[in-house]
Amino acid sequence: MAALTHTAARAAGALASVARVPIWLAGVAGADKSFSKNPILGNPTLNRLGLHVARVQLAGRMAERRRARLGALIDPADRAAFDRDGIVIKRDFLDPEAFRALKEEVFGRSFPARELRQGQAVQRMVPLGRDNLPGLPQLAALTRNPTLRGLTYYAASRAGEPVYYLQTVVAEPDGPNDPQTALHADTFHATTKGWFFLHDVAEEDGPFVYVPGSHRATPERLAWEREQSIAARSAANSHHAAGSFRIREEELGALGYGKPVRVAVPANTLVIADTFGFHARAPSLRASTRVTVHTYIRRNPFLPWTGLDPKALPGLRGRELSLYLGFQDLKRRLTGRGAPWRPVGPVPVDAPAQV
Repeated sequence: MAALTHTAARAAGALASVARVPIWLAGVAGADKSFSKNPILGNPTLNRLGLHVARVQLAGRMAERRRARLGALIDPADRAAFDRDGIVIKRDFLDPEAFRALKEEVFGRSFPARELRQGQAVQRMVPLGRDNLPGLPQLAALTRNPTLRGLTYYAASRAGEPVYYLQTVVAEPDGPNDPQTALHADTFHATTKGWFFLHDVAEEDGPFVYVPGSHRATPERLAWEREQSIAARSAANSHHAAGSFRIREEELGALGYGKPVRVAVPANTLVIADTFGFHARAPSLRASTRVTVHTYIRRNPFLPWTGLDPKALPGLRGRELSLYLGFQDLKRRLTGRGAPWRPVGPVPVDAPAQV
């Protein structure tokens, strides 16, 4: 009887795997990056034959073509800086009066928030979108700023509807290691993250770190990507196995890149980066709190067009993040698993960590 039960369980597992094959194949043609969750992406033989590198190269070519159509949206000097370095830094982004009004709107009130603890850092998230931006005119104006939008589109190599949220990083230097302090690429293709800083960030506060030029896939980088992909599914580091490859600073030179640069900036600075490039959050040497308006765009890297974003349709525009978090909450209630962001209720954006 036990043998029959075991055989039935194995058969059910095999059928479930077969049923998931179309989903895994669709992931290969899309933005899936996890070598541990998608057995096609993680297959060592396929990656020895060049599956992962082919995806990196094709995504890179498509990004170049899309950016060529988006270049007119940004200042030529910003375009040259981004094409060279993969990052644009714009100090004094807003005029002083607009920046003062924005800070008054953000600070001194409470927002429904979520928090995530990663080692010595706690991140707080306040989604910004259709549900709250109508009552936050300064933040709404920032999210519509054409320079911010143009840089976000160009870095992401696609237009569409960006996600915005207030992000607070509470650094606790005595805590355990923060996985974000390791140099890494977010994924295998061009993608963007942006921060508009409401606080000064000094060298000792754990600033953003970026490797200039690492958004370009050199031949050495492609060889390194192939090597990583072959063994990624069994990597001890779960982030690496999930497709966010980690790299040591001493390896950068062999890939044709220079040294990492710390992006310590004053308040009222906008930073936009392609996070296919290697980046990290420097360890904080002192307790600190910083607040930014964070933005990103994530779409299928193989699409030839720059627009036609379904998330910009009426009913979905400005709701991507809140819908995602709502789905994750439901998933957690039903299965006990879901996104690690924990609701902490209404809190000021610069409050001490709640988790």
